[in-house]
Amino acid sequence: MAPPVAIDTGATTEKLNISDKIYARLRLAKESDVSHIYKLFYQIHEYHSLTHLYKVSEDSLCNMLFKSNPNPPFYSPTILLVEVSATEFPAPTPDESGFEPIVKAFDLKAPVADDECAAFRSNVADHEAYIAGYAFFFPNYSCFYDKPGIFFESLYFRASYRKLGMGRLMFSTVAANAADKGFSSVEGIVAVWNKKSYDFYVDMGVEIMDEFRYGKLTGDALQAYAKNKSS
Repeated sequence: MAPPVAIDTGATTEKLNISDKIYARLRLAKESDVSHIYKLFYQIHEYHSLTHLYKVSEDSLCNMLFKSNPNPPFYSPTILLVEVSATEFPAPTPDESGFEPIVKAFDLKAPVADDECAAFRSNVADHEAYIAGYAFFFPNYSCFYDKPGIFFESLYFRASYRKLGMGRLMFSTVAANAADKGFSSVEGIVAVWNKKSYDFYVDMGVEIMDEFRYGKLTGDALQAYAKNKSS
């Protein structure tokens, strides 16, 4: 499959400029957010120069996250989104799963300019807001524990919204919910070449286990094991 090089992640003549203070709301993703999630996933593949590995469609993503996902958030593939706005968000109320969105204001050291805002306008009708980033995670299991943990698959913010403190808000929210819900751990892969990311996770309390390396069986190497493959 050819990489989806035609994906438009949204640079337009419309720009969002925010100075002094930016308002953020962290909430669970909904099915109506799939188009935004799809573009954010593509952007993180761009960031890692891995767009040739991006195989999903909006339909397949929607099916994985919502349509074939019977378990509640945190107990199944889950996306948290951060929306941003130039004005305060309404007082949060719990969603249908019981999760209460988190709203927070961040003081800006420099103005934020977002030329992708039109493509990332939030679908939530209660406020003028834009999707800034996501966290993607799901339960995992290990012979080291008698309870499931949380696998923190990825954390990503669009370029305009990095280094503002929103990543700390996102990770701490996942970790707090993992602790409150009785999960055994929060773990994931840390890119050793990305010093800022590496230092971020260490600063958040993550123990880096240098004695282990990440292994992956996929593509042709995986299909070589298929039962119906001719010998």
